[in-house]
Amino acid sequence: MEYLILMLALLAVGALLFANGLWNDRKMKVWRRKKFQEDFGKRADRIYEDGEFQGISGYYRNHSSDFFIDDITWNDLDMDEIFRQMNTTESSAGQEYLYALLRSPSFDETELAERERLISYFSERETERIRFQMLFHEMGRTRKYSIYDYLELLETMGRRSSGRLIFIDVLMVFSVCFIGVSASVGLVAFICLLAFNICTYEKQKKEIEPYLITFKYVFRTVNAAEKFCRIKCSATQEAQRKVKALLPKFGPLKRSGFFGMRGAGDGSNPAEFVIAYLNIMFHFDILLFNRMLHQVRDVKEEIDAVLTELGRIDGLIAVVGYRKSLPGYCVPKLAEYMEADECWMEAHSLYHPLLLKPVKNDITAGRGVLLTGSNASGKSTFLKAAAINALFSQTIHACCADFYQGCFVRVMSSMALRDDLGSGESYYIVEIRALKRILEAIEQKGAPVLCFVDEVLRGTNTVERIAASARILKSLNQKGVCCFAATHDIELTQLLEAEYDNYHFEEEILENDIHFPYRLMEGRASTRNAIRLLSVMGYEEQITVDAEHMAEEFLRSGIWQWK
Repeated sequence: MEYLILMLALLAVGALLFANGLWNDRKMKVWRRKKFQEDFGKRADRIYEDGEFQGISGYYRNHSSDFFIDDITWNDLDMDEIFRQMNTTESSAGQEYLYALLRSPSFDETELAERERLISYFSERETERIRFQMLFHEMGRTRKYSIYDYLELLETMGRRSSGRLIFIDVLMVFSVCFIGVSASVGLVAFICLLAFNICTYEKQKKEIEPYLITFKYVFRTVNAAEKFCRIKCSATQEAQRKVKALLPKFGPLKRSGFFGMRGAGDGSNPAEFVIAYLNIMFHFDILLFNRMLHQVRDVKEEIDAVLTELGRIDGLIAVVGYRKSLPGYCVPKLAEYMEADECWMEAHSLYHPLLLKPVKNDITAGRGVLLTGSNASGKSTFLKAAAINALFSQTIHACCADFYQGCFVRVMSSMALRDDLGSGESYYIVEIRALKRILEAIEQKGAPVLCFVDEVLRGTNTVERIAASARILKSLNQKGVCCFAATHDIELTQLLEAEYDNYHFEEEILENDIHFPYRLMEGRASTRNAIRLLSVMGYEEQITVDAEHMAEEFLRSGIWQWK
């Protein structure tokens, strides 16, 4: 009777623990749904682990495109920071797809229309959006490394044989059977074989542990794919059809993983606790690892296809949230281009997405644009705003403007450069290399080039800078190219007046204080306030008076001389 009461008590405790687990899981899901609802439309603020950003580029590195945003342009436009604010994805597949999307502008109107269809759908249907977000959260992240890095890592394992492990397990079975013939011999043989397995288990386990992360994420991906196909959503039917067709390929892998991936928990689950000991005794998990290693290699293409379909939905849902976080946006109107067609863009109330209180400007460019104005007046910010929105128009299909239209373009820039201390190259060498790559891109077949240059050849002396800059900018004025350039050299506005439209930014000095309205104005800059700013900043009056006199004398005579 006591044994029956004890058994019932244990069953009751187990049932209570199970019910408590279900209750906590339900509470967590309710909390997460509410969080998705409340946080939607806010900029992402998650903290990344050291080295995690390198892993985020995994999908991009493994999917080449005819044109991509190179590292110089990406860094010039602060795209890492823009990605961080946009990245509200819930899975590694989603964030890697979003990163690749931003670096690979589309030149296909049909593809952009399909993105817009999905974005519009999820912007209007909160229930379906949250259902997918919950699914992608279960799928999770791989943290520091990309799943593509892990898949490549599997190739370093070579081919692992299970012959010796199977042989020892068979001997253990025979030793148990032999106990019926000779108890002492059979028992000693079993204990020796068991001791050998226990002693060699940890070494082999350590060898495969780094690779288990790959299998765990693959299994989470397959489980997420199965749930993905069960969600009723009219907008994702085509993606679900593609994923469903791939699922049978994962059947053998799932069967191997059902036992091979058990026992890897924290020991709180009794079943996992038992399986962990069985693995130590018989190496079942290592045997199945060897089998799964071959199976994963066989379905690498299918894994990539599933990650693409799931990552696309997760990434575009993040785009929906990012659009909502903007103070205003428009869907761009893009025109098809002929190979040597004009390069142009028009934008109303254009602004930079990283600014909390941006000043919006209008621009219509059918040829080159030359910007002048003092430091901090807004030239660089405007160049970046125009470049980012041209990129946005072909990636997230939304521009930070009230209106945007233009043609499909290849965006390139030469702006925030610096000395390359590692190679010993000066700023000037780095700069002319960056400009040369733009000139080389123009010679290649493809869409028109929309390029942005800040302070052309600032790394050399005035005379050579003006001469070389004028010639380079003249080369950038041809069919299929539109160049936006900022400069302090007012001489360029006169030398290039026939090729470039002049715009400028002005500062205002009122009551010994400086104010920047950041308003784009037509024509070249007509004021010289750099010396006057010295006075505003508290420099001695004699310095500013002498400097002003020298400048006036040079403008009159063309010769520099002391007062």
